[in-house]
Amino acid sequence: MALLDTLVTTAAGALSATIGVLVGGIVTHRAQDRQWLRDKQLVAYQELISHYAKFTMIISRAHAGRQGWDYDWSEWSATLTRASLVAPAPVAVEIDNFGKAINEFLNQVARDPARDPARDPLSQEEFAQANRAPARAQVQLVNAIRRSLSKDQKALSFWIGGSLADSPDET
Repeated sequence: MALLDTLVTTAAGALSATIGVLVGGIVTHRAQDRQWLRDKQLVAYQELISHYAKFTMIISRAHAGRQGWDYDWSEWSATLTRASLVAPAPVAVEIDNFGKAINEFLNQVARDPARDPARDPLSQEEFAQANRAPARAQVQLVNAIRRSLSKDQKALSFWIGGSLADSPDET
């Protein structure tokens, strides 16, 4: 009987250890997956905001300097797609809204052949006016990103690069 007790105790211990290893492996795998996704999200979001800042500055300088400009729009489209692929649904909605605001902005400042920066540039005020919707969309996107990364993040009331109150007609 003592031998049976020893075998049962040993088997129960081995089974418990095995279950512990399996559960630990599952929990660790899930945590690693979450960390991998968070890292991918951060890179994608950084790329998105970086591209926006870059092409906005390029177009702004072109209008201010009465000169032509060029930008690789395929990278912008790819960046929007990459960010949307890893974003949770509420952030993906804001990425879409941001993309739509950028599209309208580009229609006003970059795609209209009548407003060629070399021949008929926008004034700083006109450019700022055209950039108001993207600035608002950027605030909404950044706040959605912040909420998705941590519930402790406070919402921002300004767009990166200035205050919405500094925009024309915004008081």
